[in-house]
Amino acid sequence: MKMDSRLMRQKLESRLAEDDRLISYDREKDQLRIESKSTGKGITVALPGVIAKWHVEKDKAIDEIVYYVQEGLRAMEDTSDLKEQVKKIFPVIRSASFPVEAEEGVPFLTEEHTAETKIYYAVDLGNTYRLIDSRMMEKEGWSANTIKEMALFNIRSLPAPIKEDQVAGNIFYFLNTNDGYDASRILNKGFLQEMEKRIQGTMVISVPHQDVLIIADVQNDRGYDVIAQMAMSFFANGRVPITALSFLYENGELEPIFILGKNK
Repeated sequence: MKMDSRLMRQKLESRLAEDDRLISYDREKDQLRIESKSTGKGITVALPGVIAKWHVEKDKAIDEIVYYVQEGLRAMEDTSDLKEQVKKIFPVIRSASFPVEAEEGVPFLTEEHTAETKIYYAVDLGNTYRLIDSRMMEKEGWSANTIKEMALFNIRSLPAPIKEDQVAGNIFYFLNTNDGYDASRILNKGFLQEMEKRIQGTMVISVPHQDVLIIADVQNDRGYDVIAQMAMSFFANGRVPITALSFLYENGELEPIFILGKNK
């Protein structure tokens, strides 16, 4: 079966069509726009990217984009007061190249983190979350500092169960709860300090995608190769990739490092 824009468009339209939605196609940009009539807000899907993913994952790629469009539109229709969502505000880590504003040109609330990563803030809505932007803050009367303080408090309250593995004399710790905030736990200073007490060699941290955090106790050169390969593999397969680079953790500071792998 050959997949092209016409066929992909038909498949997505059949899955996403509802009475309260407008679906339009921009032939020049090869994009499908799915918009809610009630809110006037919508989501734009670039078809070439979905087609490329379909050639690898087949119908799983379509299922995934349909899920994210459905949840995204539902999040846009959520009218809950931010004041009722205090315990549901969390920081989320994204790549430094992630868009800094919503589609309508409204800037997200962000904060610098490292050269590779940036911090965004979100209201958790159950199966998805909504990134906080300046329009939401203005509507609810929240200051940036208040949101940041609440988010950091809430991330510290999340459990941090870790799994341990040993490879070539090095120890690797994995945090993978799939709650959407695994990578965000890199902002929990208390957790990192507790992990640092376990480290016998050099502490290296990776956040290749949103749903995993890897901490390596590197005790020999082979350890650097292994963490580099792990980070690249997770980065390539993550739903929300962040960075394939890892970070040295020393004295409470994160320093991006590029590891040139020598062994496989």
